[in-house]
Amino acid sequence: MILGLDVGGANTKAASSDGKFTLIEYLPLWKEASLEPLLRRISRDAGPEALAVVMTGELADCFSDKRSGIVQIKEAIERAFSCPVSFWGVDGFRWEDIGDLAAANWSASASLVSKEVGDCIFVDMGSTTTDLIPLKKGPQAAKTDFERLARSELIYSGLLRTNLAALLRSVEIGGRRVPLSSELFAIAADAHLVLGGITEVEYTVEAPDGGGKDPLSAERRLARTVCADLEEIGSDGAVEIARQAKSRQERLLTEGIRRLAEQHGLDLVVAVGIGEELIKEAARDLDLECIRLSEKYGKSVSDVFPAYAVARLLEMELWS
Repeated sequence: MILGLDVGGANTKAASSDGKFTLIEYLPLWKEASLEPLLRRISRDAGPEALAVVMTGELADCFSDKRSGIVQIKEAIERAFSCPVSFWGVDGFRWEDIGDLAAANWSASASLVSKEVGDCIFVDMGSTTTDLIPLKKGPQAAKTDFERLARSELIYSGLLRTNLAALLRSVEIGGRRVPLSSELFAIAADAHLVLGGITEVEYTVEAPDGGGKDPLSAERRLARTVCADLEEIGSDGAVEIARQAKSRQERLLTEGIRRLAEQHGLDLVVAVGIGEELIKEAARDLDLECIRLSEKYGKSVSDVFPAYAVARLLEMELWS
């Protein structure tokens, strides 16, 4: 049994190479949540004979720098699992500098899609960020998050955790343009919940106020982004804020995909992650063909695709 593990700053994900075992666990490392007990539980429940690992959690600000974050995460994994462990870097399992392990989960996903689908724009929208990776005889993206941000191959916009104040400078309510307060009053999950894009069960992160994850609570948080109570702007006002937040995320996706399609001459989008539906809508707006990996591998695998991808890549390497 080969298991893939993706340790992020907010979520830890796992998947077996056959896709029969999948797991997503919200574990905010920046709050100094203890990673090792979760890893030991995964090891016990999955019982892997080999483990493949990618990570992005080294960027969490509980670590003084990325290198020390990598070392601490790596050591926790090696203590928790008794089977052989292989770490995937930006250029694969063979790496020389430990810094190559930083934020390499996109590389595993893109490498598998390149092998199994071919040339395309690979788009993975998770809870926090969106990767846009041009694949043309292999991944053509920059190697670091800094460079990918600079080249618009990484967008800090996700389906759940994105602060609405980072998405919108202002909103239109009742014919008036109103600036958003620069506080963490509401997140993208609130907007998508109110609009029916996610269910209460799929609201898997903390609410900004620590409150409920029902539509009414989400509407109250949305109203607060414009320093109002829900009674002041009404449910219709809260829904308008949500619609404008979703529209902004769609525009970011559309602009990013268009840029890469023109730059690399690509006309196929491969969508994966919990934000597949938004990616599909963006591709449709651009008249580009879109393949949703949930239809190819199943939704549970799509939601944890980097973990699944690195497990499959290790499987291929061991069997080659």
